[in-house]
Amino acid sequence: MSEAEILFEVKDGLGVMTLNRPKVLNSLSHGIILEMERMMPQWEKDPAVKAVVLRGAGDRAFSAGGDVAGLYREMRDDPSGTLRRDFFRDEYVVNRRIYRYAKPWISLIDGINMGGGVGLSAHGSHSIVTEKYLFAMPETTIGLFPDVGGGYFLTRLAGALGTFLALTSYRLKAADALWAGIAHAYVPSAKIEDLQAALGAADLSGSRANDKVDAVVAKFAADAGDPTLPALMPEIDRCFSAETLQEIVASLRRSQSEFAQKQLAALMKLSPLSMAITLEQLRRCANRSFEDTMTIEYRMSQRCMQKGHDFFEGVRALLIDKDQKPQWKPPTIEGVTRAMVEEHFRPVANDLKFDQS
Repeated sequence: MSEAEILFEVKDGLGVMTLNRPKVLNSLSHGIILEMERMMPQWEKDPAVKAVVLRGAGDRAFSAGGDVAGLYREMRDDPSGTLRRDFFRDEYVVNRRIYRYAKPWISLIDGINMGGGVGLSAHGSHSIVTEKYLFAMPETTIGLFPDVGGGYFLTRLAGALGTFLALTSYRLKAADALWAGIAHAYVPSAKIEDLQAALGAADLSGSRANDKVDAVVAKFAADAGDPTLPALMPEIDRCFSAETLQEIVASLRRSQSEFAQKQLAALMKLSPLSMAITLEQLRRCANRSFEDTMTIEYRMSQRCMQKGHDFFEGVRALLIDKDQKPQWKPPTIEGVTRAMVEEHFRPVANDLKFDQS
């Protein structure tokens, strides 16, 4: 009998969820999402559960993101299947429930956290990171876009940082994630078990539960070191505040810095269409509610799941055949038309809508 993909335990008043696919860096299957969707409202109402703690099994990753290879295989083997619809719908429902959760949602992130894994942590009350932490929203590398609420939290970062992270898939370690506001506190990996025990022993009741969590975390928090982003932000703002993708590329080309040239080289490898819809996503989602953002992203996801989209070519090249040679359509930024971009934002037949409460 195979081991469960996600483990649930109530311990010392904490509802502990453990993503349990360490061999694949705790990538999120549809089954994991459905189990979370089932358990979350139960624990939210249960007076014996004072907070939720989310962890990843193994010593490498919290979660490397969604199981996109499974979506690829369905398109290849069962084009009429519903996983490509149901996975995103259910994942976004879970993201929204985390955002609105009535109890502290504490992610203990002791390793890689990317893509869909960020959607399980960034919208909760507390993201605690260690020296093994590595953040990225790498969706543009596979022809997708930074979903799971990326349009919400990335647009609320300083200056053009969100646009930079969304387009380039740039990776952040703990100090930079703390500076950016993506993470809330740094706790050494060796202290994570002690932190969880202290949270279990603490009184987290009442309307100030999140403040009480803060006080417990502060007893274990340490200095993550100096961030690198402050020195890079003037150039990030200068290059990535441009209105169009073409202008961003032109700004990078004009710069003589090694940093700018590395980012330019990275962009030239990515799907032009993916970058274009990502930039449009950020423009449309800025200042929108979380729920409106998830509706927009669901529409985008369903267009990306259509046969022939760059998403399937990106997954094939990077994760299935691993030839690292995706054939993007169109192959250049100049080939992306406004109509191609607009198509990703039209309402879909099975639209995802939330109330605003």
